[in-house]
Amino acid sequence: MKRILVNGAGGFIGGQMVKRLKAEGYWVRAVDLKRHEFTVPPADEFIVGDLRDQRLVADAVEGINEIYQFAADMGGAGYIFTGEHDADVMHNSATINLNTLHFGIKAGVRKFFYSSSACIYPEYNQMDPLNPKCSEDSAYPAAPDSEYGWEKLFSERLYLSYMRNYGVSVRIARFHNIFGPNGTWTGGKEKAPAALCRKVVETEDGGEIDIWGDGKQTRSFLYIDECIEGVRRLVESEFIGPVNIGSEEMVSINQLAEMVMQIAGKKLTIKHISGPLGVRGRNSDNRLIAEKLGWKPSRPLRDGLEETYRWIQEQVAISRSMELVTKG
Repeated sequence: MKRILVNGAGGFIGGQMVKRLKAEGYWVRAVDLKRHEFTVPPADEFIVGDLRDQRLVADAVEGINEIYQFAADMGGAGYIFTGEHDADVMHNSATINLNTLHFGIKAGVRKFFYSSSACIYPEYNQMDPLNPKCSEDSAYPAAPDSEYGWEKLFSERLYLSYMRNYGVSVRIARFHNIFGPNGTWTGGKEKAPAALCRKVVETEDGGEIDIWGDGKQTRSFLYIDECIEGVRRLVESEFIGPVNIGSEEMVSINQLAEMVMQIAGKKLTIKHISGPLGVRGRNSDNRLIAEKLGWKPSRPLRDGLEETYRWIQEQVAISRSMELVTKG
């Protein structure tokens, strides 16, 4: 039986990948700094530990055939684009990737999947919110809009270097705003869909919610199930990547907020305030994934938002109940 290691299994995407791999019949070891906050990934073995620790990584990769590397110091715009966490973001994520490759190679691991990000794409190609350019070949000349993006681009090259020099198999995907239930929804590291769902849930009909900037900045958002499907198809293919895994359904943040309000059946006012924004426009270009894998994501954004909204609604209710118990 193939033995697979999932780094970052206590996180949103990593936890879902553990479920998928176990459903396919693989033996799975999971590693993260913490247990999953919202679910229990059905790993055969779950190691709670720091992937920056060389000794821990050396132990974790023993007996492993394949590694899925999702672990990173990351979050939404409120974490990535303030500039306050740049040193930690670069140091922590780069260290995890260096350890994973170095000790993985020493242990005889033959295949690595690396989760990169659309944040690697040049800022100069994403100034027009209606016409962003995010084809895979547009990554160079490099000019990411954040240190998070620079680290992801460096690590892409790191994995490809190990592939060339050590003869291992590598697959690289660039994720575009993955969302869904069982993900971070509060605390400052949540991304736009979760943040807006929470704000709408917590606001009475006729009330007001805040949005950073003018709300005309555009993005595409991919539901978690399609992300997992795309990764599995990539890993089992002969294509190395990097390849976009994202939706082509581009919306403005104002449109995203309106969609969430429609799902909730609420009429709310949007108040635009200052805040970290990132690029003006970003959308997944899915021509390459369709060509190489014969597949591309297709689920409508609203479908995934409805499921995410219901889940966050439940989380808010649970959180409020716990507050009442604590106060009582």
